[in-house]
Amino acid sequence: MQYRTLGRTGVQVSSLALGAMNFGEIGRTTQDEATAIVDAALEGGINVIDTADMYSGGESEEMVGKAIAGRRDDIVLATKASMPMGDERNHQGSSRRWLVTELDNSLRRLGVDHVDLYQIHRWDPSTSDEETLSALTDLQRAGKIRYFGSSTFPAYRIVQAQWAAREYHLSRYVTEQPSYSILQRGIETHVLPVTEEYGLGVLVWSPLASGWLSGAIREGRDITTSRSTFMPERFDTTLPSNRARLDAVERLAEVADEAGLTMIQLALGFVTAHPAVTSALIGPRTLDHLHAQLAAADTVLSADVLDAIDAIVAPGTDLAAHEKYDTPPALLDPSLRRR
Repeated sequence: MQYRTLGRTGVQVSSLALGAMNFGEIGRTTQDEATAIVDAALEGGINVIDTADMYSGGESEEMVGKAIAGRRDDIVLATKASMPMGDERNHQGSSRRWLVTELDNSLRRLGVDHVDLYQIHRWDPSTSDEETLSALTDLQRAGKIRYFGSSTFPAYRIVQAQWAAREYHLSRYVTEQPSYSILQRGIETHVLPVTEEYGLGVLVWSPLASGWLSGAIREGRDITTSRSTFMPERFDTTLPSNRARLDAVERLAEVADEAGLTMIQLALGFVTAHPAVTSALIGPRTLDHLHAQLAAADTVLSADVLDAIDAIVAPGTDLAAHEKYDTPPALLDPSLRRR
């Protein structure tokens, strides 16, 4: 396992981090299975566990808490907030009112007195940066969080938040958690240059592109990943974007074979090769999944392999641009661009 400094914090983190989204109802992973995955991940050198309040309605945090009991201090523990937690309209977002309340809920579910990294899951356009950063700074000074970061923020919002922290003399985001894979390289255009400029740690999610790069999806095979059951449109190969992904996967498989690598090693080795990336979040549902992904922990891709990947999916290109999660709200909601 490789270890890198998380931004400018001085904290050393593993190049692969354990994402716990599949713990609980979403991935149908039981407590015993989750604990076994955490055990094996820590044994394999992973020292970062990332979850969120909304994963299975809080169940993921509860399962992580039970799995790490007795060894909390050896783990860089991260969670997230701002996504809806139920139907009550104020049980979401990044207002002081909600973040103060929900952090206490997360700490209770995790069974800890603090988290190392507290992340705003999505940018909340209805809340000012000053409001959010002020609340996070107070929670940091109270000892409930060590650092805080953003997740899937557009580049201009990352810059704006850095400016606001300086303007109002508040603590700043020290990390960003964007989606990044060989098939979704759009963040190379704007986000990663910004995170490098501000010295942010970067924890990338979905490096296997929701299973497209796992090796299980190939031409002529039925697509039966866990994601295909609740997001079938992402795997409908009659759609042009998915056809493009499948064509790219076939070409990438040839590159992997020639290099003597699995598709997982190729995919994880690619994202961790970028100098702006600190860690890649893996989200195994089973021990077999975890072991296949841990096998990529020390993968270093040669320049020839990276060049071959660039020839298949050009730098800065998203093969499924409509699946971006950082699109400005006015592009998604007509009422925001009409007078």
